[in-house]
Parts: sequence; C-alpha cells; structure tokens
Amino acid sequence: MFAPRSGAPARATAPHDPATGPYDDDLPPGALMTDAADDGPPPARAPGTGRGGRGRAFTGIAAAAVVTVLAVIVAGQVADGRDGDTAASRSAAGQGGAPPATSAAPSPSPTPLTAEQTYALEMAVTYPLSPTLAGSGKFDAVPGSDRAPGTGEKYTYRVDVERGLGLDGELFAEAVQKTLNDDRSWAHNGERTFARVSTGDPDFVITLASPGTTAVWCEKSGLDTTVDNVSCDSALTERVMINAYRWAQGSTTYGDAAIHAYRQMLINHEVGHRLGHHHVSCEEDGELAPVMQQQTKFLDHDGIHCLANPWPYPTS
Repeated sequence: MFAPRSGAPARATAPHDPATGPYDDDLPPGALMTDAADDGPPPARAPGTGRGGRGRAFTGIAAAAVVTVLAVIVAGQVADGRDGDTAASRSAAGQGGAPPATSAAPSPSPTPLTAEQTYALEMAVTYPLSPTLAGSGKFDAVPGSDRAPGTGEKYTYRVDVERGLGLDGELFAEAVQKTLNDDRSWAHNGERTFARVSTGDPDFVITLASPGTTAVWCEKSGLDTTVDNVSCDSALTERVMINAYRWAQGSTTYGDAAIHAYRQMLINHEVGHRLGHHHVSCEEDGELAPVMQQQTKFLDHDGIHCLANPWPYPTS
C-alpha cells in the first residue's frame, strides 16, 4: 500500500492518433512511561508537639535560631548604613514586602497553515528512492474523487500507486488534479477539464510506479525507459506511467529546489502525449522549453540554452 495518506483495468482510450505511436522520454533530443518525580519531602510534623525532653530540646533550639536571625538582621542594617543610596533604594523597593512578580505575556499561538501552504511544503520535499527499484507490480487506486472544475471537453482518469513505494499516494493524486486543471495546463482557456475517479471505466490511468514496473508497462507499448530512467505514456495500454524515482528525486536539469515544478512538468508532459502531442524543443537561446521537450534529459541543445518550464501555456 502507498503511504501515508492513501479496479478492473480501465480501457485504453488514448485521444491521440494511434498512427503516431506511443511516446516516452527515451527518444533522442529533438520521470512511555516515565517515573514521576517526587513532589518534595513529606511534610514535617508540627514542632513542639513532643513530650518531655523532646519538647524542651525543641525550645532551646528555637531560641538559638532566633538569636542567630537577630544577629543577621543587625549586621545587615549596619551594612545598609554604609551602602548609602544603594541601601536606600533597596529599602524603598523592599517596603511592603517583595515586589510583585511579573507574569510573562503568553506566547501567541502559531497561525495554522492553510491547505495550500501545506500542499506547497509537501511538494517541495524530495524522498529517497532507488533508481533500480523493482516494485511488486501491483497497484492500488487512490480512493475518492475530484470533480472536473470546468466546462470544456471532459476527461476522466484514475490514479494508481504501486504497493510498497512508501510515497504519499494522496499527495500524488492531489498534484495530478491541481496540475491538469490549472489554466496554464491542458485545461487552458476552458478547453478541457479533468475529473479524478477511483472506480468505473476512466479515459486513462495515471500510475506512480517503481522504475522496474514503469519499464515493464512502457515496454508493452514498445518503449524503453531504462536508459535514462524516465516516464512514459504507454499508449497501447490504459496507463500513463510516472516513474517514482523521478517523482521522488527529480532531475539534474531542475535540481532539488525546483522539485515542485519538475513534478508538474512530469504530469503535463506525459498526459500531453496521451492527448496526442509530440516531442519538441525550444528554438531560440534563452527561450522557455516547451513542456513537450524532454526536460528530464536536457535543457540545452545545439548551442541553444532553454529555460525550464513545466506548463503547456506558461504565463511568462
């Protein structure tokens, strides 16, 4: 099972032209208990309650103690007389007993994070995962659903996560829904809308899987993802495969600091193939890389420097 949040095969309904074939990113340029502390010594018995010698002894001890205290007070007064203004200030401050204790103002309660802030923080974290991991090959659908927010052409999809990955399946599902329905994504200008289901017969299944299992499913469509450990759209099946190694670790082209954007690019790129889009690359130096560029592999080509870009329709 996936962690920590948490289906008959769906039909393959790739919207792109079957003649164009499947796509992947392996093509050449052009994924206690504790012991309680004692509260203090037990209360002493009331003094002077003993009989005979014990009571007389206590009386003698008490008298000696009083004499000692008086001697200390007299000595203190003499010292105060020599202290001048310092003594006066201490005397004034001491009138009426010890100064009232000041209570520290209570610390303000921290403002709880919003759902969006929590999501952004979670999406900024990388996770350890072996590039050679071969998982169980068994999947669980992330439970629940997310409605299609727009009125454009509607696509339904299911999110499957391979058992035993140790990755957050619900975070992955949330990322897919947020990404695809962003106006910078394939839902641009209301052209499309995407709904997540966990049962029934969706248009495609976005699958988070180990590198080994990703390779198995991509090979079903004649694709080799082992060269650069990438993801693919296995177009001859119902599955859009997201390589869990790339989801967890990112790529050198984006770096750890941009792992959130990299994950958005992964989703948009592979779903873009499912929608019929081919690989392209930027054509001018300093230009944003098209989302269909193989950005896991490269940003620069033929002396041209491309800028990382996770969106089909970037705003800048």
